Amino acid sequence: MAATTPNPAPSLDVRLSSGRRLPAALAVAVTVALVVSRFGAADPTTWLLETVWVMAGLPLIILFRNRFPLSGLLCGLLAAHALVLIVGGHYTYAEVPVGDWVRDWLGWERNPYDRFGHLVQGFVPAVLVRELLVRTSPLRGSRWLAVLTVCACVAFSAVFEMLEWLAAVTGGEAADAFLGTQGDVWDTQWDMFCALIGAVCALLLLSRVHDRALTRPGLERSPRR
Repeated sequence: MAATTPNPAPSLDVRLSSGRRLPAALAVAVTVALVVSRFGAADPTTWLLETVWVMAGLPLIILFRNRFPLSGLLCGLLAAHALVLIVGGHYTYAEVPVGDWVRDWLGWERNPYDRFGHLVQGFVPAVLVRELLVRTSPLRGSRWLAVLTVCACVAFSAVFEMLEWLAAVTGGEAADAFLGTQGDVWDTQWDMFCALIGAVCALLLLSRVHDRALTRPGLERSPRR
């Protein structure tokens, strides 16, 4: 009876190649969704203000894909976040149909898509900040890693709220669709609180998964100088 030869383990080049396919596919999907969302957008100005983060972030990820490739987990989360922004930009956050359905189903007074968007605004950047700190700083394994990650996400949320304030000052009533306050005087505080909750949930739910994702070859090195 002939002895069976075990299948050889995939080479490093094969694993790296397969690891690059997912980011490329996600980049194409996000680009298509971004282009399609421009047609029929409820408010072109709001669409631009909401999706400018996608327009700025996607080219940066592509530009640094070889020097500093991101984990598959982070790429998937960034793509999901981009789609949340794109949908909000297309309809405006106060008018997203799925938010209207949830509002009517639960008997709420406002469309909750804006709250969901700010939860995601904390959830996804938490993984991004954590990955940057783990790979470029001495904080790997430190108890300060989670604290500084959450602080960075809340700080980003505060900066975003200041940008909304600037839009309100310069745009007046034209900025109402971008602000999406829906008459809530505490909207700014709620937005930052949702980002805080999202960041904490991301660390509680995904830290171990993220650590495993960072074991892929090529992800433990710092960016080449």
